Amino acid sequence: MKSLLLVFLGGGFGSVLRYIIGKNLNNAENGIPYGTFLANVLGSLLIGVILGLAAKNNTLSQNQTLLLATGFCGGFTTFSTFAYENHVFLKSGDFLSFAVYTIASFVLGFLAVFLGMFLVK
Repeated sequence: MKSLLLVFLGGGFGSVLRYIIGKNLNNAENGIPYGTFLANVLGSLLIGVILGLAAKNNTLSQNQTLLLATGFCGGFTTFSTFAYENHVFLKSGDFLSFAVYTIASFVLGFLAVFLGMFLVK
């Protein structure tokens, strides 16, 4: 039960922060979802740091990892919004934005995880 509460709390905080970032950075005029992109890349960096710390001499407890990685990062990052935004790009025929957003999200997301884990070594 404690594990569920930790994930719930972390996820709530992560979701609220993602909402605030998206509300302030997603641009309805040109359709570029900078807020979602930033949340996903920052979340990838953060989960790399968190899991890197957890693996390094057990620096973080299992409860801290649940709260931060599973809860916060799970709520902060969002694949469903990313998928929807790409659907909108494709539906509107904006294939360039679709390609740039998708490739940049995957490449920078992966690099951010690796960077986060490298930083804690």
